[in-house]
Amino acid sequence: MTTAQRIYLDNAATTPIAEEVVDAMIPVMREHYGNPSSTHAHGRKVKGIIEEARGSIAKMLGCSPGEIFFTSGGTEADNLAIRGSVANLGIENIISSAIEHHAVLHTVEELHHKNGIGLHMLNILPDGHINMKHLQTLLNSTTKPLVSLMHANNEIGNILDIETVGKMVHQAGGIFHCDTVQTMGQYRFDLSQGHINFLAGAAHKFNGPKGVGFIYINKKNKIHPEITGGAQEREMRGGTENVIGIVGMAKALEIAYREMDAKKVHLKHIKGLMIQLLRDAIPEVSFNGDAEGNSLYTVLSVSLPPNDASSMILFNLDLAGISASGGSACSSGATGGSHVINCLNPGSNRTTVRFSFGKQNTEEDIRFTVNQLANWYGNKA
Repeated sequence: MTTAQRIYLDNAATTPIAEEVVDAMIPVMREHYGNPSSTHAHGRKVKGIIEEARGSIAKMLGCSPGEIFFTSGGTEADNLAIRGSVANLGIENIISSAIEHHAVLHTVEELHHKNGIGLHMLNILPDGHINMKHLQTLLNSTTKPLVSLMHANNEIGNILDIETVGKMVHQAGGIFHCDTVQTMGQYRFDLSQGHINFLAGAAHKFNGPKGVGFIYINKKNKIHPEITGGAQEREMRGGTENVIGIVGMAKALEIAYREMDAKKVHLKHIKGLMIQLLRDAIPEVSFNGDAEGNSLYTVLSVSLPPNDASSMILFNLDLAGISASGGSACSSGATGGSHVINCLNPGSNRTTVRFSFGKQNTEEDIRFTVNQLANWYGNKA
């Protein structure tokens, strides 16, 4: 079975690159090879290409081009925001949650242990949402806080009301960093409203190339680079820019915005269909998080009852030609299960499979997948 014949339901891990994106990148690889830091014609041409991409992304996000900085991806962007805030903005306390991506969790834990920064973890409600009352309590009781929370959880899909959180944080005199890696290209943003100080995105989550991302830094927040060695990115990130990646990312976001409304309708239908078929086929199925409420339409975290097939479920899906995840795929080879699921359902003996959808997925993909699960857990759909 070739890759093209398989069913890909792991779009929260990464997405297939769009053909239009490849077409935009190839001429840059072939023809525009100058170093953008060079002052000659070759360099100036490439510098112009980068700035055109920056302007395109900024326009879609409702911010100034000067507030967009290119990175190697979401992890670097998260690190820059958090470490930069602590080093340069007088942050004394960090408020986050135990269900954040490890790019955030590992960073805030290190700053707590090595730098003595106060670290306060928010209570999580049974449905996986942040306890907003606890957030307000922590904001009232901490000085100079940085709040670092993701827009949508990459494992269960729960959506955070970032406008409300941003207002709460700023009223308390704090800084708000938001990881939008899962929602960039799925939802529209208007950063001109000023609710967010730092925002992270990664191209490969919205059908762009891997190894490139960006950080939005509100112009009021002045931080220093974490990667030094050159004056690139207006001295925010040393090192020659990933020009082809930047071009591909801008094109991918342009396509995502163009197709967003139709894609949202399609994928909401796909997700709803899978929920319905799973309930019909496997009576004991349940769903982690707020799957049918305030949830990302591309992610469905399925909780399956224990049986003889449980320990081999991902392997068997793979053999059946279906690519899915047991949780986050961002840390391959990780052991100990999902920290998000362990937080929501400690000690559970159920098996979790994350199915995440892309614009290429069809009803037939979903029916085939549910039928495979029904072979091991229940009745065929």
